[in-house]
Amino acid sequence: MGGYILRRLLLIIPTLFGIMLVNFALTQFVPGGPVEQAIARAQGQGDVFGSFAGNQGDAGVEKAGPSDSQYVGARGLPPEFIEQLEKEFGFDKPPVERFFNMLWNYMQLDFGDSYFRSIGVIDLIIEKMPVSISLGLWSTLIAYLISIPLGIRKAVRDGSSFDTWTSGAIIVAYAIPGFLFAILLLVLFAGGSYYQIFPLRGLTSDNWENLSLFGKIGDYFWHITLPVLASTISAFATLTLLTKNSFLDEIKKHYVMTARAKGLSEQKVLYGHVFRNAMLIVIAGFPAVFIGVFFSGSLIIETIFSLDGLGRLAFEAAVARDYPIVFGTLFIFGLIGLVVGILSDLMYVLVDPRIDFERREG
Repeated sequence: MGGYILRRLLLIIPTLFGIMLVNFALTQFVPGGPVEQAIARAQGQGDVFGSFAGNQGDAGVEKAGPSDSQYVGARGLPPEFIEQLEKEFGFDKPPVERFFNMLWNYMQLDFGDSYFRSIGVIDLIIEKMPVSISLGLWSTLIAYLISIPLGIRKAVRDGSSFDTWTSGAIIVAYAIPGFLFAILLLVLFAGGSYYQIFPLRGLTSDNWENLSLFGKIGDYFWHITLPVLASTISAFATLTLLTKNSFLDEIKKHYVMTARAKGLSEQKVLYGHVFRNAMLIVIAGFPAVFIGVFFSGSLIIETIFSLDGLGRLAFEAAVARDYPIVFGTLFIFGLIGLVVGILSDLMYVLVDPRIDFERREG
């Protein structure tokens, strides 16, 4: 097992290099880079898209003074200003040199500062982390706590009316978009048209610092209830059906029939023999599921509930072409994802020691 883990750890290096290389290459062809963003802001246009619109609107109108600038909307700005911007953002160097300089800095855990925010990338990620951890952790835990017992129950009563109507309810829940369910929750329970039970926005109240310990805990769960419900609604279907199908496959095997023939009770057979084998793929996949919920699908939920998390950070950084944030988060989360893949394999071995990845590779 040690050799397998070592090979997987070594494989992280070329994999992460490939991820960074592909994304860095793609950004070289994306219009409206950081320099153009800074130019647009300097001209009071807000962002580069306003610069494009203004430039198209002035098509055919002769400007006073020629300009050799390669940047859209840079006419009228001193060349020295453009050169200073390029130097500040590092665009005075060739792309290859910029790429390897970036990787070298990342290897030294230096992720730089945001182009348009006076804060370091790591500090910014840490600042936004509580929202994403809250959504990812509680959504995953709730999904597991409900889906596993429900999936077992459906497997035991396969084909019954209970199995039929719960399957229908699960499919309906899976079909409802998360953002639509989030809006429905706001309308019903956050002061829309019916009840005002939960707060409309934020992770904590304004007076959170003045609350007692239990008051802070209660206030936190009061704020996080609706966002967690909205982000969990579609997670039940896959996990419940996966649990059910895993149990059905195990229940039909010979060792289950042998255990029953020996006179063991149904509970003993189900939870003493079937459970560990059936739950292998479900439990061992917990790290990957958590990371998936943690890093994906949270942008709309964060926007609807006015939560400032990693989803909004990544979106805003991509729109603003804030490359230190874009590539810094890509590197960190890519590394975390690859490490979690190894942890998932270790979870398989922990749940079922009979699994030997070393022998399978051989």
